[in-house]
Amino acid sequence: MAAAALGREARAAYNGASVNHRRGHFSLAMAAALFGAISCGAVEGKPGAELRAAPQEFLQETAQNFDARDGGSAGAVSLIDCASDGSVRAFSAGTWWGFREARWGVDESLKAPDDAHFVFAGDKGLPKLVALPWSNVRQILRGKAMVYVRAAHVCLAVPVEGDSFALPLPENLELHQLALSPEGVLYAGTSGGLRMHTGTNWQMVPARDAVGRAWAVGDVPGVVFDARGQLWFASKAGVGCKTGGGWRFFEGKDGLPWNDFTALAAGPDGEVWFGTHLGVERFDGKNWAYREGPRWLPNDDVIQGAVDPSGAAWFATAGGVGRIEFRPMTLAAKAERYERDIEDFVKRTPDGYVSVAPLRRAGDKTSAAPQDDDNDGLWTAMYGAGECFAYGATKNPKARERAKQAFEALRFLQKVTQGGPHAPPKGYVARSIRPANGPDPNAGRLAEDQREQQHGDRLWKAYEPRWPKSADGQWFWKSDTSSDELDGHYFFYPLYYEFCADSEAERARVREVVRDLTDDLMAHQYNLVDFDGKPTRWGVYSPEALNHDPDWWAERGLKSLSILSYLADAAYITGDPKYDAASRELIDHEGYAQNAMYPKVQRGPGTGNQSDNEMAFMSFYNLLRYSRDDALKQMMRTSFYLYWLNVSPEMNPFFNFAYAAANGAATASTPWSSFSVKPWAGWQEDAMATLRGFPIDWINWPLRNSQRLDVVLLSRLSAGEADAPDDHPARGNLTNGKVLPVENRYFDHWNTDPWQLDYGGSGDILGAGTVFLLPYYMGIYHGFIQRPSE
Repeated sequence: MAAAALGREARAAYNGASVNHRRGHFSLAMAAALFGAISCGAVEGKPGAELRAAPQEFLQETAQNFDARDGGSAGAVSLIDCASDGSVRAFSAGTWWGFREARWGVDESLKAPDDAHFVFAGDKGLPKLVALPWSNVRQILRGKAMVYVRAAHVCLAVPVEGDSFALPLPENLELHQLALSPEGVLYAGTSGGLRMHTGTNWQMVPARDAVGRAWAVGDVPGVVFDARGQLWFASKAGVGCKTGGGWRFFEGKDGLPWNDFTALAAGPDGEVWFGTHLGVERFDGKNWAYREGPRWLPNDDVIQGAVDPSGAAWFATAGGVGRIEFRPMTLAAKAERYERDIEDFVKRTPDGYVSVAPLRRAGDKTSAAPQDDDNDGLWTAMYGAGECFAYGATKNPKARERAKQAFEALRFLQKVTQGGPHAPPKGYVARSIRPANGPDPNAGRLAEDQREQQHGDRLWKAYEPRWPKSADGQWFWKSDTSSDELDGHYFFYPLYYEFCADSEAERARVREVVRDLTDDLMAHQYNLVDFDGKPTRWGVYSPEALNHDPDWWAERGLKSLSILSYLADAAYITGDPKYDAASRELIDHEGYAQNAMYPKVQRGPGTGNQSDNEMAFMSFYNLLRYSRDDALKQMMRTSFYLYWLNVSPEMNPFFNFAYAAANGAATASTPWSSFSVKPWAGWQEDAMATLRGFPIDWINWPLRNSQRLDVVLLSRLSAGEADAPDDHPARGNLTNGKVLPVENRYFDHWNTDPWQLDYGGSGDILGAGTVFLLPYYMGIYHGFIQRPSE
């Protein structure tokens, strides 16, 4: 529609609009004209013409930390050596260890007399004895005709034939690292700057860029030549690289994560690794990456690094040897790994509830002891939704079986509440369940709730039992169900009905569950009423509360969006027109569509509540997929666009795929102009970077990022932290404006703050792979990712 024509339509709608004076809301027709008429070609199963499905194949980054359990040293490692034949050796506590067949063992061939050590060069391949204690050696550098051995104040040249000899050093000069140019020229990072050996002495190497900017480098902890022949050095000032066009410098503003360097190592594909006293960094020619914490290293104090011919990077640290490598993999294989972990370690009760699993032993998945979660229904629903997309895209029968199990688990949360001494209205769904033969979860709970009500949330409910027993006495079920739970249930049911309910009997069971739940809400003025006859703490959706109670004004937009989405889901599943009529009543007389135009109170990226984001995206996606109300969908597409803009820097594949599927080819028009609401360029790349970046074992290891040079802290104002204490956890983003990569974070679910910088886990939680599986399967279904067989 042309802007001028739309302007006439908007003015006509405004002049003829029916205004509900009691509520103070415009009619839907006027609002739709003002907020935007949408020309939509949303993605449904296939990408747009300009979009290519991302490939399945990628390189998965993996890390392994070695210690005494692997046959190696449990202490500090002072030297690691990767030879051209692929052999790897490490020196620790006076002993050489060799790595063979995935295990370490003492290397007997390297035993030597006192004050001597072996170097792997010599006549007819025989080792050569050199008078220098192994404990003093910090580097072995191999050239074509010469091996260089470095100690703190000694540089020995060991020719293939002939005796070794020392290269004299200036007085008090300390050697940090040696490097050989492609032409065989020896360079050194020293306490006296970057040096080059001329054959007779060590000459200073100036570092000056193309515009004449010079770095006064006093101490150079590391130096290396990469596979392209480029010279790299590292210092407290940053990193320098001498290219064909001159020097290039990297600081925090250029993406350099940290600068407390110890040593450098080059890989076969041009990548360079930088060891530091607080983790390692990698530059691949385009991007910097930072790896720190036990997820990636046995100890953050990296003494030395080396890269073997396969490209695997090895690190000698204060706590053992670590290895980081990239292995060819497919996203499908990664998904199957997460599926196995969920089946073997995460699912709880015979119904298979999915959340996370505490570990009895840090990092040991086999010690998993899954427990109930406050939002078992939500997390199980999101897991089940992923399986629905999987079956819709691939027709894999395993996916349908998993989706069916999730449906039965969610259905049971509705049935378990009925018939007992504390039964809520029919249709009510519990948060979670526990076996009744375990500890009573009500013990001490009332006092805890009273404290929360008095000192935290004054709207918090204090009552008992919060965990009533089922009619058969077999289960405790958790009451006070929240809006998070309902969003999850309603997100799952229509997907299961559309993709997996392949018999009339099964479809009837879905209709029963959805009808009972929705009728329960409608019967109580759109509130979820508990067994005490009162709404749950967060289950409030009524017009009286949302439009007239100041305690609920901040929730008005999101809850209006949610209830309109629920009604659209119910109308789609049951076919009953009363749900469309109820939606129209809320829109025309209670202003719910206008409320939903502003579903979140926010002040820009990094603000607001991440649980709200997760809930909003589920509701937006389903409303736009299943609603039959075109005027409502016109408004919601614009609202969804404004919402997605706020979270687009979060690199969230679930958010990006849900949005692109709904608004992938949509255009909004106002009385003044037309504009595209397609996702911004880079949305697919950001989503795929996150999916590829997920570690294989999703465990809550501690991670530290607040000290990074490439991090920009969010101001308290922009982050909504104006009244936060001085010790409030740091929040921020990289210099590119986006959140930290998933490799540097841990979260149980997508409701976690992605702007958080530090994570205090201890390796005692195995996260469910749902955070990967849901967006991955959604991406396949919508054509953003290749199917496994393609």
